[in-house]
Amino acid sequence: RGGVGRGVGEGRGRGGGGRRWRAVMAAGDGDVKLGTLGSGSESSSDGSSESPSGVGAAAEGGGWAAAALALLTGGGEMLLNVALVALVLLGAYRLWVRWGRRGLGTGAGAGEESPAASLPRMKKRDFSLEQLRQYDGSRTPRILLAVNGKVFDVTKGSKFYGPAGPYGIFAGRDASRGLATFCLDKDALKDEYDDLSDLNAVQMESVREWEMQFKEKYDYVGRLLKPGEEPSEYTDEEDTKDHNKQD
Repeated sequence: RGGVGRGVGEGRGRGGGGRRWRAVMAAGDGDVKLGTLGSGSESSSDGSSESPSGVGAAAEGGGWAAAALALLTGGGEMLLNVALVALVLLGAYRLWVRWGRRGLGTGAGAGEESPAASLPRMKKRDFSLEQLRQYDGSRTPRILLAVNGKVFDVTKGSKFYGPAGPYGIFAGRDASRGLATFCLDKDALKDEYDDLSDLNAVQMESVREWEMQFKEKYDYVGRLLKPGEEPSEYTDEEDTKDHNKQD
């Protein structure tokens, strides 16, 4: 600091022929370096003079350009660091949403069992339309529905197929036509047995796809009987075999 003060004092004492000191930020590593730039005209060894608009001005312009570049480079690194921190925080928040809430669910409400957990597995049997309607979730906790002549136990999906669920209209009913036509209106479901004979090829393919999806996710418990059709008798061995396939 003393050296800088002496330099400034000497420069002022010598008038226009002195030097003034400037602190220039190096563009690469951010170190502060002291440099001297000419002030006024200065004579060289051969007697020629350089004006401020010559080499001195160019050097000064280059110094400020280097300082500006250093500032921009430092600002870019800071923005990059802020972005990386934001990404880390976002990832931590998503992990908390996914796993933290599950942990909360196993806390105070862990003692509350879902309807599916409190019910034994249903033995395999066949159903008429009247028998199927008893399992709409309002009369008993168990919820059944039929797709393409197959009856499935969807009790574990009660939040979807229960009385208050978005697809509660299908509970205790043959849902084939509604699923094929993507219609949730009661008028889309028939009260009598529906053989689906008026559906086109695309709609029938949709019904079969829905049937496969229900087989993968829910328990298949039997067939939906046609009018006058007798139910099949299933042995315990057949029932166990079917449940093992689904597991």
